[in-house]
Amino acid sequence: MSTAAGRGTLLATVLASGMVFLDSTVVNVALPRLGSELHATVADLQWTVNGYMLMLAAFVLLGGSLGDRFGRRRIFLLGVIWFTAASVLCGLAQGTGWLIGARFLQGAGGALLTPGSLSVLQASFHPDDRGRAIGAWSGLSGVSTALGPFIGGWLIDAFSWRWIFFLNLPLAVLVVLSALRWVPESRDEAASRTRIEGDRRRRFDVAGGLLGALALGGITYALIDATGRGFGSPPVWGSALLGLVAGVAFVLLERRRGAAAMLPTELFGSRLFSVLNIFTVAIYAALGGFTFFFAVYLQNVLGWSALLTGVALLPWTLLMLVGSARAGALSARIGPRLPLAVGPVL
Repeated sequence: MSTAAGRGTLLATVLASGMVFLDSTVVNVALPRLGSELHATVADLQWTVNGYMLMLAAFVLLGGSLGDRFGRRRIFLLGVIWFTAASVLCGLAQGTGWLIGARFLQGAGGALLTPGSLSVLQASFHPDDRGRAIGAWSGLSGVSTALGPFIGGWLIDAFSWRWIFFLNLPLAVLVVLSALRWVPESRDEAASRTRIEGDRRRRFDVAGGLLGALALGGITYALIDATGRGFGSPPVWGSALLGLVAGVAFVLLERRRGAAAMLPTELFGSRLFSVLNIFTVAIYAALGGFTFFFAVYLQNVLGWSALLTGVALLPWTLLMLVGSARAGALSARIGPRLPLAVGPVL
């Protein structure tokens, strides 16, 4: 953490994941203006937000596995470039179909770079500094989520909703330059070696990747579409059933593949690993839900402007900005149990 390479690696990973988290919230502020200009229906606006999250959820496991196999920095940079190109397409959109399609592409790019950000940190930092680095990454990336309404409100009022997507261009340039300069390449050496040697038993887990995407995609689509169609509609039940069946098949396949699996199931034999994954889902669901609904409530119910809504989130943003790295260092010193218990209660 005290070296230029460490700070440069942290800068690249924070900015990259920050772009993904920023775009998950900033669009909410733009929906009224965007809908008016593109003559969008309510369903169009829903899919502008949800199509992005659907692709991100469906392919995030595949993105992490590709990084382990073909190089974490390589897939990370591919995700950054993919995400940025899709952002430009979003900003140039001339209709809702164009915009929704570009948002789907954005989500797929985000699925490549988001797991890559964390795995790059895990592989690059000394164990003594790893907790502090990951704490800083988590908190600073979360800041971008909270800044979304503020930045979006200012850009929309001052320029146009299109600039919330063009903003990713200068950020991506910084990410690419930082990654090329400071981030070391790393991969799962066993997976890379067997790929080179041609061991048939350790080929890339294509079936696992597809089943994982179908499972997450089907369930996510059902949850999204249920708000419009109702839980009893055939498309909702069909996609939910498809996701559940694919999920069961995914678990069975990964158990059979053992160490060659995209997601080795023996990891869940560790109670600590399983509990912390459940904890992470709950915490990020709460944080994501809060930032989304709070911004919508202030604008649509109380009638606040987009910019004032962003200002209302600034205290939270500043506290995360100041405290995240310190919280990571504290966890490394006293252990994570107490901070993980006290934080959610507060």
